[in-house]
Amino acid sequence: MLVLKDGKTIPGWRDFERSVAAAFSGKAQENKAIFDVLLLDPIKPGRSYGLSCKMRSTLDRISKDDLVTIELSNSSGKFWQFLKTKGIDQSNYRGRSLEVGIALVELVEQWHKVVSIEHGGTVDLSKSYYLVLSYNKRGLYQLHQFSLHFPDPSTLRWYFPTLAKKGVEESANHVKGIDDYGTIFEWYGESGGQLKYYPRATEAIWQSEPFKLEAIEQAKFGLIRKAEAYFPQLWSNTSD
Repeated sequence: MLVLKDGKTIPGWRDFERSVAAAFSGKAQENKAIFDVLLLDPIKPGRSYGLSCKMRSTLDRISKDDLVTIELSNSSGKFWQFLKTKGIDQSNYRGRSLEVGIALVELVEQWHKVVSIEHGGTVDLSKSYYLVLSYNKRGLYQLHQFSLHFPDPSTLRWYFPTLAKKGVEESANHVKGIDDYGTIFEWYGESGGQLKYYPRATEAIWQSEPFKLEAIEQAKFGLIRKAEAYFPQLWSNTSD
């Protein structure tokens, strides 16, 4: 899915979702659903388990500070819409960082609840998880499985970091939620809208060992090669 500068290709987030679905006989949603992959309960028809698949090129960070990077959402419009129901907007949110942090986490939890069996949906949240695939430029990958439950945002310290630009301190464009050990959440409300969550690798429910993918013959996967493989008769006709 992803083409590197040297012409080689590596899997992207859609490949990850489809591979997980294939491995567990599940269904890749292929849309903006709350859960990327649904695993059907073989005993209870109509019930499923959700996997929210996240993929980031941040594997090297894990060995440095034990933090796994999960981009929970980049739905800037939905975040601001929800904040406005709390009386918070761009004109005042920098002075209400704690309220902002609590509201952001609350909204993500609401998204999960909407599709849950407790609220008329089909997903059993008690057996649903985040599945994170981290990788680096050297071709190493690692999987981590995390609970859907977040740290209580009201117990965190929320603030806007200050940055020094040409000797003048300015407020950063994101709000942080931290505990005694480091950063837990970051939200870039006015520059992309990403809400990022940093659980600790040591707190993962399960994790794989770092691994490499089996190499493929890159020449078979160029655009021309794909066209020839998918449409052999038409390709032959155009080549004559």
